[in-house]
Amino acid sequence: MAKLVEGKVALITGAAGGIGREHALMLASHGAKIVVNDLGGDMSGQGEDLTQAQKVVEEIQAMGGEAVVNGGNVASFTDAKAMIDQAIDTYGDLNILINNAGILRDRMLFSMSEDDWDSIMAVHLKGTFGPTHHAAVYWRNKAKAGEETYGRVINTSSPSGIYGNIGQSNYGAAKAGIAAFTVITAMELAKYNVTVNALVPAALSRMTAGLVGMDNLSDEQKEAMSPRWQAVTAAWLCSEEAAKVTGRCFDVRGDQIGISEGWVLGPTGTQPEDPQDLGPLMTELMSKARLNANMGGHPSGGTGRPENEI
Repeated sequence: MAKLVEGKVALITGAAGGIGREHALMLASHGAKIVVNDLGGDMSGQGEDLTQAQKVVEEIQAMGGEAVVNGGNVASFTDAKAMIDQAIDTYGDLNILINNAGILRDRMLFSMSEDDWDSIMAVHLKGTFGPTHHAAVYWRNKAKAGEETYGRVINTSSPSGIYGNIGQSNYGAAKAGIAAFTVITAMELAKYNVTVNALVPAALSRMTAGLVGMDNLSDEQKEAMSPRWQAVTAAWLCSEEAAKVTGRCFDVRGDQIGISEGWVLGPTGTQPEDPQDLGPLMTELMSKARLNANMGGHPSGGTGRPENEI
């Protein structure tokens, strides 16, 4: 069977462990040359250590693939450009960018510091913008020069951003921003043969291991929540077969995959001029509107599967 991304060049941020490592190993197994980016900090973003990233490179090389380490900080616009440049300088091109790097600073709003907010925005939101910006400049310049382009961007959102989760107003806001960024940049880059999609992952990793319910999983449950399932979707999205799939957010929970359909306009009405007269219309609209989704992606309070699940 032909490999999905044979000869393609991929930069994967946050690739030293968890979901990012699985992306790197999966794409390498399908023929891609990999730039393994990871600053090597702890879960809150502190410190630097390239040891784990180097181990991923060695794993890829042991399977006969090609890979190099990049220790840049995705929150640095300069470092982000250097990552793109390293891929091009080392392997002659860039075809795939997976923005996966992330940290956690979970706090209730009233306990959250300015640094808790700014650090999350820097790593997740700016850390998605920077590499994607520099990659987009490269692909646009190639296209304007009459050269063939092949671009795939996969961003990493979260159920916390798409559906909302208590204690994660910073993380969720950043991940919601990434979902919007995905939709908009997909529109902007389509004419350059570049697709932009996002994963909405629920997986067992360093970032989720400490969450409620994740500490008592059986081996079977751990396998069902393995981060490698995220890489299955990512690898396909990086392939030729996915050339017309763009601007979508894929909710991946183990071997279950769905599409998060985003905000849609619900019931509408005509406002009266006086706000004192608005109550009856608001009551009617609220009675017709669907509830916001819970973390499972279903309307809050619902227990059944969505009607269109297969």
